[in-house]
Amino acid sequence: MKFDHTDISNGHGIDFIDEPLINSLIDENIEEDPVLCREIFAKSKSKQPFNLQDTAALIAIRSEGLLHELFETARELKREIYGKRIVLFAPLYVGNHCVNDCKYCGFRRSAKGTVRKTLTKEELVKEIYNLEDLGHKRLILVFGESPKYTPEFIADCVRICYSTKKGNGEIRRVNINAAPLDIEGYRTVKSAGIGTFQVFQETYHRETYARYHPANDIKGDYMWRLNAMDRAFMGGIDDMGIGVLFGLYDWRFELLSLVSHSIHLQDRYGVGPHTISFPRIQPAQDMNLPLPYRVTDEQFKKLVAILRLAVPYTGLIMTARESEEIRDQVMEFGVSQIDAGTRLEIGGYQNRDREQELSREQFRVGDTRNLDDVIHWLLKNEFIPSFCTSCYRVGRTGEHFMEYAIPGFIKKFCTPNAMLTLAEYLEDYATPETKEAGYSVIEKNLQSMEESEQKQKILSKLEAIKTGKRDLLF
Repeated sequence: MKFDHTDISNGHGIDFIDEPLINSLIDENIEEDPVLCREIFAKSKSKQPFNLQDTAALIAIRSEGLLHELFETARELKREIYGKRIVLFAPLYVGNHCVNDCKYCGFRRSAKGTVRKTLTKEELVKEIYNLEDLGHKRLILVFGESPKYTPEFIADCVRICYSTKKGNGEIRRVNINAAPLDIEGYRTVKSAGIGTFQVFQETYHRETYARYHPANDIKGDYMWRLNAMDRAFMGGIDDMGIGVLFGLYDWRFELLSLVSHSIHLQDRYGVGPHTISFPRIQPAQDMNLPLPYRVTDEQFKKLVAILRLAVPYTGLIMTARESEEIRDQVMEFGVSQIDAGTRLEIGGYQNRDREQELSREQFRVGDTRNLDDVIHWLLKNEFIPSFCTSCYRVGRTGEHFMEYAIPGFIKKFCTPNAMLTLAEYLEDYATPETKEAGYSVIEKNLQSMEESEQKQKILSKLEAIKTGKRDLLF
C-alpha cells in the first residue's frame, strides 16, 4: 500500500485526534436512542468497523434492557469471529530503569523506594526457563524508557528468548512493550523476529497528557508518542498494539480516541491495530494522586463490549490488573487475550512464592492465580485456552491477516491451532484435574465440527501430540 511518509519522517507528525469532534459527539449523545442503537447492533453483523458516530451512540446507552442487548451483541460477535478460544501470554519485565516521571507509574524516576534492576543475560535465561517450566509459549517483554534499553538491546533479548529451550518448552512468540522508537529502531527490533510492538498513548486528551507527563521528559512529547505506530509501519512492523490507561481522563473520550486511532491506521496503511489494551489504573509505589475519572466496573464492562463491536477484528487484551471476579464477568463480552500467572517484579518468575511488593513492581496485580489455575477456570467456562503462534510464524500478519479475517477464519485456523497448543500443555504441564477438563473441552469442540478432511487432520495431529510430537499447526 502506498502512502506519503514525509509528514511523519520530517518530525511534524499527524494529529488524528479531533478533540472538538470527540467532545461534540459526547455532548450530542447524552440520551440513549434505542432505535438508532438497534440499527447499529444490526450493522455490527456485517463485521465492519464502526465510525465515531456509531461508537458515540452506543456510549449513550443507560437502560438495563439496552445494556443487555449491547452485551449479547458483543458476545455473539466475539463467538462468531474468535470462537471460544482465549490466547494466553506472560509479561516478562526485563528492566525498570526509566528517565520519565509519569505521575501514575511505580517505575517513574522520582518514585521513592522503587528497587531498580535490569536483568543480565543469565538472569533473563533463568526467567525464560521458569516460564517454560510453567508451559508458557508467548511472552511480552517490558522495558522502561532508558538509554540502557536500545533497539539493539531489545533485539538481543528477543533472540535470547527464542533460543532458550528447556525440555518441550520453547518461546514461540515474543511481543514488545517499550518506548516509541525511530524508524531505524523499529527495523532493528523487527529483525529479531518480534510479534506485536505495543505502545500505549496512556491518555489521548492533550491537557491531561501534559498533566501526567512532564514536558521536559521524553514521554512529554505527545506527538512523538501519538505517531509511534506510524513509524513502526515505516520500519516494517505491521503488527502493533495500542491502548489507554483508563482512569486518567473521561473514559468516553478515551474510547472514541482509541477508535479514532484504529480508523487512522486502517485508512492510512490498510491495517488496523492487531490488539487494543484497556488497563485501569491501579495502586503503584509512592503514588498518591486524585483520580476523579476512575472507571467503575459497570463502565468497564460497557466499554469492552463497545470496543468489541467498534473494531471487530482487533484482539482485545484484558490484563491481570483486573480481579478474578471482573475478568470472569467481562471475558464473554469481547476479550480474546489475557495474561496468566503474572509476575511484574524484575526476576519475579524465579521468586513466584514471594508476596507482591509494590517497591519492585510497576503496579498492583489484581489476578494472582497461577497459569494452571487460570487455564482450569477457562476450561470450566468452556473456553479453549490457546498458546497459538501460527499466524505470525507463517506470515499471516498485517494486510495478509486482514484478508483471512473473514467468517471462516476461526474454523480454518484459530480453533484447530488452539486445540493443538492446549493439548501440548495438557500433556506436558497440566495438573491431572486440568488435563481431564482440557480433553473434555477439546472433545466437545470436535463433536461440534462437521466431518471433513480438516477434522481428520486435527484428530491425527492430536494423536501425534500424545505420542510426543510438538509444534504441529495449521
